[in-house]
Amino acid sequence: MHTSRRNFVRGSAALISGALLARRGWAAAVASPIRMVNGAPTNGLDFLLRTGATGRKYQPETLPGGLGVIDFDGDGWPDLYCVNGAAMPQLEKTDKRYWNRLYRNNRDGTFSDVTGKAGVAGRGYGMGVAVGDYNNDGHEDLFVVGVHGNQLFRNNGDGTFSDVTEAAGLNLPAVQGLWSIAAAWIDYDGDGKLDLFISNYCEWAPGIDPICGGMTAETRRYCPPDKYAAEPMQLFHNNGDGTFTEVTGKGPLAEVLGKGMGIAVADFAGDGRPGIFVANDKARNLLFRNTGHGFEETGLDAGVAYNGDGRSISGMGADFGDIDGDGRFDLVMTALKNEAFDVFLNGGHGEFEDGSIPTRLMSLTHPHSGWGCGLVDLDNDGWLDLFVAGGGVDTDDAMTNRIFRNASGKFTDVSNESGVGLAPARMHRGCVFADFDRDGRLDVAVTSLDGPIELWWNRSPVQHWLQLRLTGTRSNRSAIGAQVTCKTANRTQIRCVTNSVGYASSSDLTLHFGLGIERRGTIEIHWPSGIVQRIGEVTANQRLEVKEPT
Repeated sequence: MHTSRRNFVRGSAALISGALLARRGWAAAVASPIRMVNGAPTNGLDFLLRTGATGRKYQPETLPGGLGVIDFDGDGWPDLYCVNGAAMPQLEKTDKRYWNRLYRNNRDGTFSDVTGKAGVAGRGYGMGVAVGDYNNDGHEDLFVVGVHGNQLFRNNGDGTFSDVTEAAGLNLPAVQGLWSIAAAWIDYDGDGKLDLFISNYCEWAPGIDPICGGMTAETRRYCPPDKYAAEPMQLFHNNGDGTFTEVTGKGPLAEVLGKGMGIAVADFAGDGRPGIFVANDKARNLLFRNTGHGFEETGLDAGVAYNGDGRSISGMGADFGDIDGDGRFDLVMTALKNEAFDVFLNGGHGEFEDGSIPTRLMSLTHPHSGWGCGLVDLDNDGWLDLFVAGGGVDTDDAMTNRIFRNASGKFTDVSNESGVGLAPARMHRGCVFADFDRDGRLDVAVTSLDGPIELWWNRSPVQHWLQLRLTGTRSNRSAIGAQVTCKTANRTQIRCVTNSVGYASSSDLTLHFGLGIERRGTIEIHWPSGIVQRIGEVTANQRLEVKEPT
């Protein structure tokens, strides 16, 4: 396989030509039904991601930018939470410019900043966020991760939040000394309560940060990850009384170190239990298979630890989704330019095959760097497209976002035709997906380093769709881990309720199915509790609120 990948890149004149065209910014002459229009900042989203960069090139400056979709006020419309940096090297939010921001969806295409009232400005140098109802009270909560400090904000249900980090047992010295990039809520033991998994990155402190490149400001560069020691992943068990207990050291997790970035969660083994993939930066990727009582790390045996050449690449964001329509959750991971993004096609029973060539993403992505990403159906044709937040590591490597349209398991770059490839190049980082205007088309919000937020309204031609918002009873209230199958006359699609998508970000928990020309479909829900709920035929173009049967 290693040789075939190299020969594919080096020997295929057509693909090399395509890569050269992409480097020059020329798009392939293909028609695309996907149309996106940036609505920020005139819609009230005035967030500016601030890195606090001083020219010293401190390593955390290039990694923030997580976003979270949260319906914090329970009105059924997705709101948006933006994680921000801090002053360097203090790692402190010295003024309001560095606040994290919460924007309420006004349900008319505009947003209002409610950060102050909500009490979620945060502290320290933020990276990412995970959204979920950890205490099953019907209100979505926020867990914010960052450099040497994380925060749990409990939603009070009245438009405000309370910082309960210490009361929840998440303010331990061992936790606060780590550099966390991303987190995911997951009920790994099936007890109906959301546990917490954290992806940690590198051992770092301002006073010991090495200088790379040259000694002058003009020649100095951000150091590669091999200059830093790896850190452990962490797992916290939800005790059901508002507190958590770290259980990392009670299983195989205690033996695993990584330089963890994005987290993806799905039942990739098809055994009814959600597992976890962690994209690692220049280190082997991690795949945690759920045993029902904990996790075992199976990345090497499963075929996802390294790329098809057997190398570690700069893993950034990741997402699970059925790319080829075979009813199994495949995996995509973004990387930096000249590496190509990875695609791992699920062969069943928790094993994967290199899919970068058959899906065409190897040649399409070789010239690009990607961070946040998501497998989402942007044109409602029933196939999961790939949106990628584009941007390099340093300020001289700005890029546009990319959209790769999926047609029967084969991707085509439609970035320019969709509109996102013609926007200003920036250092994009996190991205999230939600139907913010509830018109049946998925929209995208994207951050960029020291740049404005973008909200890409989806203005693709109208096709049929279905959306499901699930509420657990025996299962966790957020229904995280539930798997849904939608069958129409010609297609069967699967989705999994997950809060962790892409890079350091948390997308909408509402499930979205594009139906194309189909006007109806049947729904089957496999709840985390084991309950299987079958819903009869439903008509297209509606949002279903489904409660787990008791």
